[in-house]
Amino acid sequence: MTQDSRDLVPSSCGLVAFGEPTHREPAFGWVRNDLFARLVERGFRSIALETDRVAALAVDDYVREGVGSLDEVMRTGFSHEFGELDANRGLVAWLRAHNRDRPPAERVAFHGFDAPTEWDRAPAPRPYLEHVRDYLGLDLDLAGPAGDDERWSRTEAVLDAAESPGATAGADRLRALADDLDGLLHARAPERIESAASRARWLRARTHLTAGIGLLRYHRQAARPLELPARIAGLLAVRDELMARNLLDIRSVEAARGGTLVFAHNGHLQRNPTVWTMGEQDVTWYGAGRILAALATGGEEYLFVAGSLGRSNAVGLTDPAPDTYEGFLQSRDADADPGWSLTAASDVPRSGVRTDTTPEQGYFPLDEATVAGADLILHIRDGGAVERGRTSRQVG
Repeated sequence: MTQDSRDLVPSSCGLVAFGEPTHREPAFGWVRNDLFARLVERGFRSIALETDRVAALAVDDYVREGVGSLDEVMRTGFSHEFGELDANRGLVAWLRAHNRDRPPAERVAFHGFDAPTEWDRAPAPRPYLEHVRDYLGLDLDLAGPAGDDERWSRTEAVLDAAESPGATAGADRLRALADDLDGLLHARAPERIESAASRARWLRARTHLTAGIGLLRYHRQAARPLELPARIAGLLAVRDELMARNLLDIRSVEAARGGTLVFAHNGHLQRNPTVWTMGEQDVTWYGAGRILAALATGGEEYLFVAGSLGRSNAVGLTDPAPDTYEGFLQSRDADADPGWSLTAASDVPRSGVRTDTTPEQGYFPLDEATVAGADLILHIRDGGAVERGRTSRQVG
């Protein structure tokens, strides 16, 4: 076991995906910040978090160009309430300080790679498509076929197929218009891209278009008349497919500059299918990591670091049973300071699945498939110890 990523992360790796088993233990964010600072020393030049890609453009403007303020981008540049997390604030502040006196080519970029969706809600696609329309200078009515934004964003529009606008004539018209915008955006690229600044504006328009098309796909899935478990599985599968597309797009932009650290829930990044138990039924789909691992080409290695947690006051976890995966790691990491370490997944023996968790904790225990599909395991022995043991090397 080790805390030095250089021991286990190949220097040629361009995409390191670090997962957390729950969003409710702050220690994972602080460890992520520390790991990323070390990876930046090794040439990594971007980080991508599980947050809305379009909203995150404001964060990138701040960390690379100093646009706006820290308070403002923490409020508007994150989705899913992730802007409220202290570790994320620490990361953004460190990125701005790191970039301030560096030339543009060496500045570290911030990306979101999520869609602005959850299993029970999703916004209207209109604003995203209108951004592209305005960028291209077109006289095109999108508000008419889209109708009121609220009819898209209501919870009922996602959970009840009969309430969804995703299969209406207006949605079909928007899909056709989005396809036209996509064609025009690329056809006019030669006249639009004349400098680094104009290229950035073109990429921003493409990011908005990708989000708008993705939302149309998400709402189309919501319009399918399926029973609840199948409905949720379909929506989560669309979300992860959009995540995978966003990461591939991000890497197409960042590959020439350096590696990217990706941070999200294990369920989005693991190589094995993701399983979520709803009542007495298991909902299964392919996460973004499974899709990326299948599509990785051209030497773009996908390295998955599965997050594991032993004890946590924040989540309400006590020490795991010794015959579980977490129990093995807890014993192996007994002397780790400040409370976490990296272990090659191949060094973790087959063990039992932890059963002392509740759905309210949001914790997904390690299992055989997840460990077998991981390259490394990052085990936090005690979340509180990480908080107490942060050193001056750590970000934030």
